[in-house]
Amino acid sequence: MKYDAIIMGAGHNGLIAASYLAKAGKNVLMLEAADEIGGATASVKAFKEYEARLSRYSYLVALLPDQIVKDLGINFETLSREISSFTPYVKDGKDYGLHISRIWDKETEESFKELTGSDDEGKAWQEFYSEVEKVAQKMAPTFLEPLRTRSEMKALIGQDKTWDYLIEKPMSEVIKTKFTNDIVRGVVLTDALIGTFVSADSIQSNICFLYHLMGNGTGEWKVPRGGMGALVKELERVATSLGVHIKTDSEVNQIVSTADGVSVQTSAGQRYEAEYLLSNAAPAHLDRILGKKSKDSLPGSQLKINMLLRKLPRLKSGADPKKAFAGTFHINESYEELERAYVTSKNGQIPEHAPSEMYCHTLTDPTILSEELSEKGFHTLTLFGLHTPAELFEKDNAEAKKIAQQRCLDALNTYLLDPIESVLAVNSDDSLCIEVKSPLDLEKDVRLPSGNIFHQDLNFPFKEEGDTQVWGVETDDPRIFICGAGAQRGGGVSGIPGHNAAMAVLAKG
Repeated sequence: MKYDAIIMGAGHNGLIAASYLAKAGKNVLMLEAADEIGGATASVKAFKEYEARLSRYSYLVALLPDQIVKDLGINFETLSREISSFTPYVKDGKDYGLHISRIWDKETEESFKELTGSDDEGKAWQEFYSEVEKVAQKMAPTFLEPLRTRSEMKALIGQDKTWDYLIEKPMSEVIKTKFTNDIVRGVVLTDALIGTFVSADSIQSNICFLYHLMGNGTGEWKVPRGGMGALVKELERVATSLGVHIKTDSEVNQIVSTADGVSVQTSAGQRYEAEYLLSNAAPAHLDRILGKKSKDSLPGSQLKINMLLRKLPRLKSGADPKKAFAGTFHINESYEELERAYVTSKNGQIPEHAPSEMYCHTLTDPTILSEELSEKGFHTLTLFGLHTPAELFEKDNAEAKKIAQQRCLDALNTYLLDPIESVLAVNSDDSLCIEVKSPLDLEKDVRLPSGNIFHQDLNFPFKEEGDTQVWGVETDDPRIFICGAGAQRGGGVSGIPGHNAAMAVLAKG
């Protein structure tokens, strides 16, 4: 049997691509190497003795367009967080915290004033993010359209001054121009660094910042009800209801493309043929199968620590932990601390004062816990360590993870009355409910090159003049397309490259 399309990899982007193609009447086969679908977005029972399902590798949801949800009839709910972020700090020997609500309010205003001594920094914050939101409202809808050129996108945005500092000049320049406080500068910078191992002086930080702030024209990061696994389960339902054939334990190890179509073989020796192949794998992994040399890319640079807590820890500042941990909790993430950590890691050392950020999903969505755990006051806590590139773990992954974990926890404990270890859930063998995943673990478990969560370097969501790409998913083979995070306008839990790869195939008839 010859299919219209074969999709390699049953992650969320592959499932979305398959659904669009099947909805258009195409016969689609999905081949997934693992024994379950979902890839990096799958939810797992990380601590076997407890009924708590964590999104082991992935983050929250911001970039999944409402249009995709509507087009495919996806029954999936995301929940807003009232708190955007909380950043603990010490001033004159006393503990405080910078509280920022999702919607600017009096508490946020007073918190900025307490930190800086005036209203100026708070006003600068509102002005800056108002300008960014205006860009997002115009740019985000284009992500589901053919690529615009740089000049076309600039004309569409129509904010030359804002365009200049978001696109043309490094993030370091706009942050230092707009803000004076080191902590405030750092909170802005974090959105330009998650998963990207660069200095604020690199234009790559601008691209990362855009992807974190563009989602649906608002940039709001939401909590998926039921965890990321709920999204995967719903996408599977949609895909199979449309007739998509999904085969797990089917790792593709050979691809042959000719003028007549594409033939693939799995490690079990099964062969399938199709008109087109859509790869949800990282471009480097696709290149390995094709026997091609891949271009160099930045390494993955995030440590992920998943924890199960018996209760939330108290803070030295006296802030309500239910508010402080509900948004993104920043640790050692002032501007200067982030830049120092980058230099330290660049020199091959794990930062002693590790910068990280974390969130507590269960404060917004308790459904990922059993009713019993929820009633007892249990919570999940997920920590992302920044500037922890894959190279730091290559010599001895296990030992490096121990060091990185301890430095992250020590940094967190600086601001806690209850050391985090004292509130962790405990297994029957007395081990603590905490697991650590380095970039090398992501490469081993879900085939991300050097643990790069974006599959490769992010690109601006437009093309340069003369670029012949149409959707940003094309390869040098007219029968093979990228439908995963490695596409232009890929990255993040978005479904955008899945949609765009499907559109590219459908345009061929």
